[in-house]
Amino acid sequence: MALSGESAAFTAEHAGDVLAAACADVGLSASGASLLRLGENAVFRLADPVVVRIGRSAERLDEHARTVAVARWLAEVEYPAVRLVPGVRQPAVIDGRVVTFWRLVAEDERYADVVQFAELMRRLHWLEEPASLGLPYVDPLGPTMRRLGELAHLADDDRDFLRQRAELLIKRYDALEFVLPFGMIHGDANVGNALLDAAGRAMLIDLDGFALGPREWDLTLTAMYFERFGWHTRTEYEAFVRAYGFDVMNWYGYPTLADIRELSMVVWLAQNASHDERVAAEVRRRVSDLRTGGDRNGWQPF
Repeated sequence: MALSGESAAFTAEHAGDVLAAACADVGLSASGASLLRLGENAVFRLADPVVVRIGRSAERLDEHARTVAVARWLAEVEYPAVRLVPGVRQPAVIDGRVVTFWRLVAEDERYADVVQFAELMRRLHWLEEPASLGLPYVDPLGPTMRRLGELAHLADDDRDFLRQRAELLIKRYDALEFVLPFGMIHGDANVGNALLDAAGRAMLIDLDGFALGPREWDLTLTAMYFERFGWHTRTEYEAFVRAYGFDVMNWYGYPTLADIRELSMVVWLAQNASHDERVAAEVRRRVSDLRTGGDRNGWQPF
């Protein structure tokens, strides 16, 4: 095991070393663990029914602590969401990374359908969060601007283009007038963050982005997955709208939110472009499409 601190590249190999050390600290085994995804977090599944999430930076420890608090509150109000592993002090900091331990939702990873996801969102948006959670106001392009400053491998002209686009979109966002009630949101609301448990019930996962903000923000990804990327069919999107009760695409501000979301998706993906050529090629294609107005229908999900 070669732990080397937060200055090390956030690769699958380094995350695996952090995983082994973190598991040893709490009496779990990392043997046979599989990497589920590598993005803002490295997500591993253990041989035990446990999922371990490893965050990139201990500088964001407070954010991970808030995620833990959100998960505990959702359990208290019996909202269907992923649960923390009990009896483990968390979040933990290992070698400059933040580690949290979660119960596996189900042995087989099956995603909820759009109707189940819409019902999760509708129920979430009816909840009134306690002030003790200390939820921040949503900052639509804050993480994107931070990541742009960290992407040393990104070409200067691409970084400048993306930053200028972000600055323009911030101005457009600030001028919007929202129509749905302001309140608690998931922050990264898409069907990929809703899994089915063993009984077939939809469970919300990835609680890091909980914030206070416009509910339109939580509806935009499903709309653009249909309208821009073709990842949902028209029938699926219409079913989502019926189940939630509002079509964000009928609101004048939808294109601005969709533009912000797709820019964030490009910059998020660019985090892994330096050590994965398949990712690098997708990032180049996406940046080109943003520059030229190219068809987003060919973007690949990651």
